[in-house]
Amino acid sequence: MPQYSLRPAVPPASRSAPGDRPTLLLTGGSGVLGRALIDELSPGFDLVCLRRNRPLHDHRVREIQGDLLAPSLGLSPMAYHRLALEVDLVLHSAAETNWRTPPKDIERTNTLGTEAMLDLAARADAPLYLVSTAFVASALTEEDRQRFPGAAAYLDSKITAEQMVRTSGVPGAIVRPSVVMGDSVTGRIAGQQGLTKAIGSMVLGQVPVLPGAPDARIDMVPQDVVTRAIGDLIRGGVGSGEYWLTAGAEAPLLREIADTCGEFAVQHGLPRPARPRLIPVEAVHRLLLPMLEGTSLPESMRRRFQYYAELLLVFQRELPFASSLGGPDCGSPPSHADIRTALVRNLESWAEGRSGVLRRHRARTVEASVAEVAS
Repeated sequence: MPQYSLRPAVPPASRSAPGDRPTLLLTGGSGVLGRALIDELSPGFDLVCLRRNRPLHDHRVREIQGDLLAPSLGLSPMAYHRLALEVDLVLHSAAETNWRTPPKDIERTNTLGTEAMLDLAARADAPLYLVSTAFVASALTEEDRQRFPGAAAYLDSKITAEQMVRTSGVPGAIVRPSVVMGDSVTGRIAGQQGLTKAIGSMVLGQVPVLPGAPDARIDMVPQDVVTRAIGDLIRGGVGSGEYWLTAGAEAPLLREIADTCGEFAVQHGLPRPARPRLIPVEAVHRLLLPMLEGTSLPESMRRRFQYYAELLLVFQRELPFASSLGGPDCGSPPSHADIRTALVRNLESWAEGRSGVLRRHRARTVEASVAEVAS
């Protein structure tokens, strides 16, 4: 990794001519967090989004088709040079987050992509803001790593990317969001995250067992809280530091999430699902997963449990994260009640997109009740 020596970052407004809006290059604009970042940043910046294939079709941004893993981002030498002259700030949010991707591809995408953005930022004499993850703090056991290599590769790649930024000499900051929820007001989110799938399955009673203790914390933060904090750091010209965009001590407990899903089901005419049986994490590898592999359970149920086991082994915390929200540089922290309310709004948004599923689920419940009475 090359070493760069640049002057400290300065507030964006002073890097552009008077009356001009600074130009911010965003990667990952088509992702869940990227869409929300466009909402947050488009009023104050000229946004240039680097994308590989899928167009954004968003009039608020100018799109450049390129490739993070190609030399000069896949651009011609002249186009790359012009981009470096134009850019005032770089926000690197793109990452391979699918844990089903081969581990080597996860590591390659997330580390080489960061290196490419650092190189561009150095050429542009621009600060770089890296979106990492709070779960770099999660210590996976060797057994976790062997059973869930995708999750391990993802965390390793984020740890490496952070170190590359720290040692590069490029000014900027590292931000570490925890689990990103939908918007705190509308509940909407650009794509289905693992959290959205998990809470939806809990509402439908499709999660009889979960790995974790009832008092384990699941740190989650609404996407607008995360993007507002990132926007505050950028607008304030923060040129160094690492920021935890987390709920911290306000994070809900696993049993609270399960209870909220149960209450939501009842309010929408569904039977109250049984609270998932919570299995101690240390017993998941030793007993439950090996047992599942040797049973006649439907393949879909086995896959679903293994998916949730992977998520929760990474995402749950018995102790709260630190949180930078509410500090002098980034945003305001959500309260415990704010997060519970946001969870309900996320469920409402999920239900809007699953009206057919809920209708069929209610119909099956009624049919089962009639059959039981008839017998």
